[in-house]
Amino acid sequence: MAFPLQIRALSAFYGRKQSLYRVQMDIAEKSVTAVIGPSGCGKSTFIRCINRMNDLVPTFRIEGTLLYHGVDIYQSDVTDIRRRIGMVFQKPNPFPKSIHENVAYGLRIHGVKNKKEIDQTVETSLKKAALWEEVKDRLSQSALSLSGGQQQRLCIARALAVEPEMLLLDEPTSAIDPIATARIEELLRELKKNYTIVMVTHNMQQAARVSDTTGFFLMGELVETGPTSQMFTNPSDQRTEDYITGRFG
Repeated sequence: MAFPLQIRALSAFYGRKQSLYRVQMDIAEKSVTAVIGPSGCGKSTFIRCINRMNDLVPTFRIEGTLLYHGVDIYQSDVTDIRRRIGMVFQKPNPFPKSIHENVAYGLRIHGVKNKKEIDQTVETSLKKAALWEEVKDRLSQSALSLSGGQQQRLCIARALAVEPEMLLLDEPTSAIDPIATARIEELLRELKKNYTIVMVTHNMQQAARVSDTTGFFLMGELVETGPTSQMFTNPSDQRTEDYITGRFG
């Protein structure tokens, strides 16, 4: 199994406050890795380190290394990293533009001007996000007219349009209803055939349903990581078992 992302002794700080403590983790290619743990345990900080979203926080700094295909992410061009490693946030955040323009946005930023190429990529991306059939007759309508679940799939399509290799999802279903959540989970199972996916989720049933590997974080520390089936039936650390069985969290 290939591991395109290798994280070594990653510590993260917001000013003097330490958020992550020497995290070691390998992310497997074309699979779903779930990141679980109680609120405030460092899950979101962890995945925001992967595509350098935390760079936007003035007091933030890291120690350790994140190697993507053997190259240090923090020594790489940040625009290139964010193109190759896409991100979808907790709350759907479509732009107040048309459905078509939401998906085309990243292409235009990266200098694509050919209308035919843009239109084709918009269609392909919406199909990959299982949204095309629902919106193909109203691409010029505002993205804000879509339901919450549709908006989140639109945000996934927008991330896919620039042809990333990896997708980061920060609690992608916490703000949408159970039916829309099931659609997104089904979509993730399909997407992992072609993409490496890292997903933060507070929903342990969701982690059990869709992920291949699970990492459990507690107070900024990666307690353990392993195949999801093993983590949920026979974890090696008592703290993991206590969290999974609902004794705390």
